[in-house]
Amino acid sequence: MTDTVPGFRRASDRQILLPRSAKAGQLALPPATPQLTDLETIETVSGEIAARAANAPRHATISCIIPCYNEQDTIADVLKSLLAQTRLPDVIHVIINNTDDDTPEIARTFSGEHTRTIKGEEFTTHIHVHDMGVNPDKKVGALNYGYFLSRGYDFILGVDGDTTLARDAVERLELEMTDDPRIGGLSAIYSIDKSRYKGLMARFLVAGQRAQFAAFNMDNLLRGRNMAVLGGQCSLFNVRALEMVMVRHHQQAPWVRDSEVEDSKLSLQIKDAGYSTKISATARAFVGPMTNLRALHGQQVKWNFGAIDLFWPGQRGDSKGQPLHPNLRLRWFENISMAFNIASRLGFLLLLVAALSIDAFVFNPIWLIPPAVAILLNLRLALAMKDKSASDLMYAALMVPAELYMWIRMGHFVSAWAQFLAKTDQDNWAAQANAEKGKGSAYVMPLVVLLAIMGGAVFAWTQQSVGVQSAILSLGWPILYIATIAQTVFMLRKLVRRHRGFAV
Repeated sequence: MTDTVPGFRRASDRQILLPRSAKAGQLALPPATPQLTDLETIETVSGEIAARAANAPRHATISCIIPCYNEQDTIADVLKSLLAQTRLPDVIHVIINNTDDDTPEIARTFSGEHTRTIKGEEFTTHIHVHDMGVNPDKKVGALNYGYFLSRGYDFILGVDGDTTLARDAVERLELEMTDDPRIGGLSAIYSIDKSRYKGLMARFLVAGQRAQFAAFNMDNLLRGRNMAVLGGQCSLFNVRALEMVMVRHHQQAPWVRDSEVEDSKLSLQIKDAGYSTKISATARAFVGPMTNLRALHGQQVKWNFGAIDLFWPGQRGDSKGQPLHPNLRLRWFENISMAFNIASRLGFLLLLVAALSIDAFVFNPIWLIPPAVAILLNLRLALAMKDKSASDLMYAALMVPAELYMWIRMGHFVSAWAQFLAKTDQDNWAAQANAEKGKGSAYVMPLVVLLAIMGGAVFAWTQQSVGVQSAILSLGWPILYIATIAQTVFMLRKLVRRHRGFAV
């Protein structure tokens, strides 16, 4: 089979791809193909000329795929942001699955050819809308359907149905990808457009999620821009890397359904295939937030459970875990850090209540150091946000909102680990979808568990003699001191590290 078949390439093919951007610098390119008129008497070189012409540098092509599930409130803004890009994708496929709202009708109003002239260069894109109807593989099935539609292109841009892009995001992603062909996938910097959400609870949760995204982005940027997760919100994939993944892992398509986090699984596989997974230094995208506790719980538990499942596969995985995979180092750090946060906060709360109950608590100003360092760390991160506002700075400086959001995140963490260890057969995709529709009460379980622990601890405490109570306090406080000092030192290390000009 030859190279001319769309979507198929030789493993030895190393064609140079050029970005369609005036910002691109000059590349060291091979000599231009000789003119046929100069060589018309030399028949023996005709095959070489054809081969060189086939591998001549050319502009890269990008296919954008947008998996959609009940996105009637956001799909129009997503498509408008794509059509406003300084580098339009060559084609846009809106792939709708399991939807029972007006997403198809709204998306079809954008169907057809769109042309835009930017700095004298004309860009043309075609928007196609595909309604898959009932699709048991849900988002994974939509992504793979989009892959098969895009096999003749060099890059696939995956965008969620609730994610809008900064106007130069596609151009910046393409520039970085073509500049380094070793990159198999490139993620945008994620944030949330806070201006669209009203209400005290929504604004609080949006502020918390913005801080959470900012911390995650900065950690990845400062680790050589190595991205552990090529999030489906907005990532550019090298089609050659996806094909390599399919060959190495005997898959029919790049994304697999045996993981709660299909993007994390694919990121590991791309890394295993010899490609790097990176976060862009400048391309930005604005994702849809969760604006109530029920929906946030469904999303975060799915994310946390999926990460745990990559360490040691649970009931859904069919491949061995990869606890030492380099892409999972940040995941390990997140889990260990969250375990320390739970232990220190719960330990302090229990010891405080116990000490107060027997009038044995003595305030020491040294306990003000950890929260002071935490406030400074949160403020520094807020100042590193590209679109920071007064609400971001207040969220960090007041400490109470950040602390309350941390307790919410700890509940998600405990719920995910409890589900994993119990090996309950639960579809977290469906759970998140139901939560976003206002169904389910799983989000209150962490609070119930906390109250049960506190109640049980108080009852057990009251059953002890004064001597035993004193012994518990004399042992518990020093242990808490050591753990808190370790956490504070680590926060100080993050506080003084250079951000190297990165903005999140």
